[in-house]
Amino acid sequence: MAFLEQILQTKKEEISRLKKTTSADLLREYPLFERQCNSLKKALAEDHRPGIIAEYKQQSPSKGRINKNARIEDVTRGYAEAGASALSVLTDRSFFGGSLEDLEKTRKANPFTPLLRKDFILDPLQVYEAKAKGADVILLIVACLQEEKLYSLAALGKELGMEILVEIHKEEELSKIPPLADFVGINNRNLDTFNVDIQTSLRLAKKIPEKYGKISESGLSEPSHVTLLKAYGFQGFLIGETFMKTGNPGEACKQFISKLNP
Repeated sequence: MAFLEQILQTKKEEISRLKKTTSADLLREYPLFERQCNSLKKALAEDHRPGIIAEYKQQSPSKGRINKNARIEDVTRGYAEAGASALSVLTDRSFFGGSLEDLEKTRKANPFTPLLRKDFILDPLQVYEAKAKGADVILLIVACLQEEKLYSLAALGKELGMEILVEIHKEEELSKIPPLADFVGINNRNLDTFNVDIQTSLRLAKKIPEKYGKISESGLSEPSHVTLLKAYGFQGFLIGETFMKTGNPGEACKQFISKLNP
């Protein structure tokens, strides 16, 4: 079984258990559900910020535990103070060591910074969860969803006031991007081999319709990568491991950004 298939099978089992303990109606009662979302679109359009979407990522299937001492409130607040345009939190527990509690803690520590829930979203209940725990943006991965489901989840996210980041990995997936998407994210990581190649973003950049904001994800370890991608029309740059593997992720983010704005 391919690794992505393993992840999706595990996620389906998690969703099945989740449906036994909660519902959309219950999630609507959460205090954060009625809050007005912060706009990633507006944040990425601010000239004084470099478009960094700084990610809190405890572990990965390919690297194992990345930073066992990181406290999410400190890390994400450090990112925001460093000048990151937005924050991303991995909420998958089984493979990435995250949780919805991480999302909620980040929201409370950073009330005015756009926040992305990064997970393998397959079911409407996960979209309601995202809103209830404070997300402003949800990630929908084309490789994980049938086209009809992709469209319906995007529509639900928009109905709840969130923005939609649709992730692709190859050119064939471009035709499946739902019109309601706000951003197209190009993941430079091959989901089968986990190899990373920034050329993936460069190769697909001009093929993305102008109506969508462009975000490059994975493998951005040098400020020069961001500078290059900006020349190809990218507005957002999702970076996690580069910061998280250091002793002070917030300071690492600050130093990275300083090199973009000498």
